[in-house]
Amino acid sequence: MAVVNLFALNQVRQLTALNTQLVSYHYPAIEDAQILVTNLYSQLRSQKQYLAVRDPVFLKNFEEEGEQFRQIFAKVQGQENSNEGRKLLGDVLRLYRQHQALFRENLDQDRPASVSGEERRRERLIDEMAGRLQSYIDLHEVKIGAVMTEARARSSHAEDFTTELGVVTLLLALCLAGLTSYSILHPLRRLQEQFKHIGEGNFSQPLEISAPRDLRALVETANWMRAKLQELDDMKSDFLAHISHELRTPLTSMREGTHLLLDEIPGALNNDQRQILRIMNDSSQRLIQLISTLLDLSKMEAGMMEYQIVPTELTRIASSSIDKVKLLADGKHIQILSDFPPEQLWIPIDGARIEQALDNILSNALKFGPMGGVVTLQLRVDPTRNVGISVSDNGPGIPAEDLPHVFDRFYQGRQNGKNKLPGSGLGLALAKRVVEAHEGKIRIESEVGKGTTVRFELPLAPVSQRG
Repeated sequence: MAVVNLFALNQVRQLTALNTQLVSYHYPAIEDAQILVTNLYSQLRSQKQYLAVRDPVFLKNFEEEGEQFRQIFAKVQGQENSNEGRKLLGDVLRLYRQHQALFRENLDQDRPASVSGEERRRERLIDEMAGRLQSYIDLHEVKIGAVMTEARARSSHAEDFTTELGVVTLLLALCLAGLTSYSILHPLRRLQEQFKHIGEGNFSQPLEISAPRDLRALVETANWMRAKLQELDDMKSDFLAHISHELRTPLTSMREGTHLLLDEIPGALNNDQRQILRIMNDSSQRLIQLISTLLDLSKMEAGMMEYQIVPTELTRIASSSIDKVKLLADGKHIQILSDFPPEQLWIPIDGARIEQALDNILSNALKFGPMGGVVTLQLRVDPTRNVGISVSDNGPGIPAEDLPHVFDRFYQGRQNGKNKLPGSGLGLALAKRVVEAHEGKIRIESEVGKGTTVRFELPLAPVSQRG
């Protein structure tokens, strides 16, 4: 019994150490790196705004964002203890200094930044820094996976070893050995399950078990870690929802004001003024779309999204989505082919939400499709009486290691900085939640160099009759 307890105590201490490493090192590093990525694009936006209109307010915003970036970066760099992480952060610092120097050189130039080569160079530097920070996040996520695997392995090993010693002890004192083994193994099993849930991103279930004093400390640490992670996740969701809601109204006003100026209601415009207003209009439109997507995702994750399920003609939805992206397709000379059945497809869905999901999927296909490529939208009714929708392109494809993560929020893959395309990484995440809310299934198939196909299925039966 002494050997059993000593071994279990050693495992508990090692698990506690791994637990503390996750909470105090890896998760904060990921959160800070994500903030740095957001800050970089905020700085780029402030630069563009200042170089476009030369308003000192935008320069002040840029300086404040830069100061925030340097403070957070110094904190992350000071806490990093791995050679690979230090190298990635060193690359980010080097690129940041180049970017700052390049911007300072542009301050005295009079020509619009939107047409200068320096702007493209600054954007490439920002993308490269974001890529390095994403690699830094990936590095810590891999380490988190390794720590979780080690924790589960230690828990499993402790369980097996304790069981074996318990059998020997049973020959000497059956009752005592049974009681002691249960008091140790049960909490370890529950802890192993808790670690698995935490590794999957589920922080909502607290661990409530009776355990010896030493194990109780580990249980409390696990619950503390879970509560902290839940708090961080809630803060992130609340922040995104709040800031999205607060920004949408002024952005809408800015867009409408820009439209009035472009329509020359207050007066005539020269070419430079019109170009600046078009940039402002495009940027505000992209921001409004991103904010709306963030709000929708926040509602879906909180279970507050209401779906209006009514019989809807699906081919009309698909045709409407094609019409929306036609200008984008024409700009890249991409041909959109539609393959619809001759009969109408009436199915019980929320037409607006399904159209939103299909818009995102089509936009992705066009964004990554090559110039002069082909995108195919196909509707089919399969033998199981589900409606199958697929969107295929002949773009570069998605690497196998990225496929499991394409439906994660903000995930944009490990693309090379010079080939990385702009985007929020929210389109497929929203599409997945919409399809699953309709009790459908969505998947993605891709082969590097040959293209990508996104498929999802929607049941034909009404929601009230499903299951």
